[in-house]
Amino acid sequence: AKSQSSDNPVYYIQYAHARVCSVLRQMEEKGLSHDRHHGLANLTLLTESHEQALLTGLSRYPEVVESAALNHEPHQLAHFLRELANDFHTYYNAHQFLVDDVALRDARLCLIKATRQVIANGLGLLAVSAPESM
Repeated sequence: AKSQSSDNPVYYIQYAHARVCSVLRQMEEKGLSHDRHHGLANLTLLTESHEQALLTGLSRYPEVVESAALNHEPHQLAHFLRELANDFHTYYNAHQFLVDDVALRDARLCLIKATRQVIANGLGLLAVSAPESM
């Protein structure tokens, strides 16, 4: 079996999913709420390079899935998920999500929830689990 580290791409992708889940658990523990509609209305606040990288990556998901399916090349999806996980881990290490600015917090939470959803969907297409904790 491969190691449970960033050297193992599946573990690395799953860990990104688990990290988003961890942030959401922390939000609940702190008694904070998330307003999805408020977050979507404030996506223009996501101006950091790490946020832009994630937004760009997320926007590519439909075309990657289509290309992987049409060309019978599931590795395209695996590579995409690895890149998305890398972008998320970089973002996670550089920024706080549960900030005092409610508009920014809601926008960032929308972004990481979208990342979690795309990772979960992509792993599901590859028949791999998306754990909530690791």
